[in-house]
Amino acid sequence: MRARLLWILVACVFLAACDSAAPQNALGSRKIAVSDRVAAPAMRGDFMDRAGSFDLAQHKGEVVVINFWASYCAPCRTEAPELEKVYDATKGDGVVFVGVNVRDQRDPAASFLADVKPTYGSIFDPPGELPLNFAVPPNTIPATLVIDRSGRVAAVIRSQVDQKLLEPIVRDLVAEQA
Repeated sequence: MRARLLWILVACVFLAACDSAAPQNALGSRKIAVSDRVAAPAMRGDFMDRAGSFDLAQHKGEVVVINFWASYCAPCRTEAPELEKVYDATKGDGVVFVGVNVRDQRDPAASFLADVKPTYGSIFDPPGELPLNFAVPPNTIPATLVIDRSGRVAAVIRSQVDQKLLEPIVRDLVAEQA
């Protein structure tokens, strides 16, 4: 319980730093200056298809895009093909994508995935705990975070994304030295 409270406190400090240190555009996205980035919290979970699991700690040295979504979220459905475009355009550069289905039921979430057909995995998080570790309330989805090669939160987008918005952020982080 204390560890959970500590992570929530760290996430709140991170959110406050993001709010004051990084410029925000009209869509609610923030690219965080290298000097202001904080370490991403631990994130682990089983994939929806039950074919393995994801552990963020195993991807240090790679740029990681984390997208929080739910089957009942219309903007999540709209942004899914845009996320896939960015994934297709950047996976050759070693960029890792993972979805996190929050506050949902397995059957509707599986139907959503069958409809949008992402080629990257999604974690199933029915209680919506994983986004809280990143100071993303589960009711503010869709939300996308980009983790830099050093394992720090480098961008926070608290709105629907499209390729035009997300791909330059990811490419900038791919170009950064770890």
